[in-house]
Amino acid sequence: MTRRISWALLAVLVLAQICYPLTTGATRAGLTVATVVLGWLLSVGHALLSRGPRVAAALVAVATGGGFAIEAIGVATGVPFGSYDYSGELGPKLAGVPLIIPLAWTWMAWPAWLAAVRLTGGTASRAGGSAATRTGTGTGTGTGTSWTGHGGSAARLWVRRIALATVGLAAWDLFLDPQMVAEGYWVWRDATPALPGLPGIPVSNYLGWLLFAVLMMSALRPLAGPAAERTDRRDHPMTALYLWTYFSSILAHAVFLDLPASALWGAAGMSVTAIPLAVTLLRARRARETRREDHQPHRPGVDATR
Repeated sequence: MTRRISWALLAVLVLAQICYPLTTGATRAGLTVATVVLGWLLSVGHALLSRGPRVAAALVAVATGGGFAIEAIGVATGVPFGSYDYSGELGPKLAGVPLIIPLAWTWMAWPAWLAAVRLTGGTASRAGGSAATRTGTGTGTGTGTSWTGHGGSAARLWVRRIALATVGLAAWDLFLDPQMVAEGYWVWRDATPALPGLPGIPVSNYLGWLLFAVLMMSALRPLAGPAAERTDRRDHPMTALYLWTYFSSILAHAVFLDLPASALWGAAGMSVTAIPLAVTLLRARRARETRREDHQPHRPGVDATR
């Protein structure tokens, strides 16, 4: 049930994003709002259905509540992102912040977290897994293989996981901010210094994203509990969401939105998490296929001729 609902929401979200370059003006702004709401429903709904109310509540508290708080502080004070203002195109505001903005933080925070868990060994062969996979310290192979390795202390594992989740989320803004600024959805009062090729957005914005992402990911695990420490087959839609966001954003910025610089910056930034994740999934798939072949019954007189 969890996977069916998540796949269905993901399909609608993908369709909405495909339509984005085909629209303009108020239609595009409305589609942007609808896409963010769909993304929020997908991530929070998946957290609720796959792990229960505690994890979903933690995600909403940390990402939605925390996202609104940091944005409200940012609009009022310029800290930590820099001085900026939102236009009125993204719907109603509270404290100067469009209500969909904290939903966007939540939308990508959850798949980024699950990607980091997967890459640091928190993989269970089935829901619940073994004690080793629940803690993310097992030495399994195949679907339990960790890109970063299993050795070392729990503290090093925690640091790796937080770092991957942080970069996995914050690097998304290398796509998001140039796209939204180009549409006029928000504007920076002082956009210097800026990254090469990305005028109109100060470097302080990306540093602010990194800072808040560290705080968010560090708070998510203690609040969510041990259920947030593992991944399994129920999380395939979230993995697909993360990789779709990465590869489709590169294509959209490079080809459809005329934003080649953000295509390059975003591709480089999100690759820290996205490429190891894709490689890990391919390795896991090959391992499963190998195991299936090894367990196929031997047919005398047929296999012997091979």
